[in-house]
Amino acid sequence: MYGTNFKTICIAGKNQCAIDALNFIINKKNINIVSLPNKSDKGIDNWQKSFRKYSIKKKIKILKVKDLYKIKNLILFSFEYEELLKNQLFKSKNLYNFHFSLLPKYRGCHTNFYQILKGEKTSGVTLHKIDSGIDTGDIVDSITFKIKKNDTAHTNYFRLMKYSFLLFKNNFAKIIKGNYKLKKQNLKRGSYFSRQSVDYNRLKKIKKIDNKMSTHNLIRSLIFPAFQLPIYNGKKIKKSIYHNNKIKLSYI
Repeated sequence: MYGTNFKTICIAGKNQCAIDALNFIINKKNINIVSLPNKSDKGIDNWQKSFRKYSIKKKIKILKVKDLYKIKNLILFSFEYEELLKNQLFKSKNLYNFHFSLLPKYRGCHTNFYQILKGEKTSGVTLHKIDSGIDTGDIVDSITFKIKKNDTAHTNYFRLMKYSFLLFKNNFAKIIKGNYKLKKQNLKRGSYFSRQSVDYNRLKKIKKIDNKMSTHNLIRSLIFPAFQLPIYNGKKIKKSIYHNNKIKLSYI
C-alpha cells in the first residue's frame, strides 16, 4: 500500500494535539494514515490521553521511525515528538514540525517554561520544515496569541496544543497540494535552549517571595501539576496572582 501513488500521512508525537490531528484526517480519502507515538507512550492515559492507545482504538497502523525512511510519498507532521528526526535518512523531504514558540525564538526544549519565565506577552506555534538542525527549518506558517500576566505554564501549554491543531487544520490542504511558500529563519535573532538547561527540582524550591514581577514569572513558569509545583516554606504553590504590584499566592 505504501508503494502506491497515495500519499502516506504520518502523525508523530503525543497528547491531545496529536490525537486531534489524527482525528481530523482519519476519514479523508486517497491517503494512507499511520502514526508514530513517542517511545515513552506506553498506551496508558494519564494527565493526557495516550496517542498510542488512541491510534490502536482507531485501527491506525503504528510504525517505527525506520519504517518511515523508505516511504517516498510520506508527509510527516510532528506534534511534540520526543526524538530528533534525521531528515537525511528519509526518502521524503516532506517532514514538518509544530514548534511551541514563534521561531526563531525559543528553539529547542522547555519553550513553554522559558516564555513564561521571561514574561513574554505573546506566544504562538510555528509550522516549519524539519531539516538537519534543531528547529532551524524554513517556516511554512505561524499563529500568535497573547499570554496574560497570570497565565501559568500549565494553562499556556493547553493553549499551545489548541493552536498547534488550528495551525495544522489551516495548512493541511496546502501542504498536501504543495501550495505554500517557505520563509527562512534569521537565527541571529533567535534563541536556543537545550534539554539540560533547566533543573526543575532545583528551581521549584523558591527561596524568597517578594513583589517583583520576575518572582511572579518564576513561580507561574513552574506551575504544571502533572510534573511539579513550586514550593515555598515547605508548601506547594498552586496559583500566583499579580495585582497592584503585589504577589498573592494560593497553596495546596
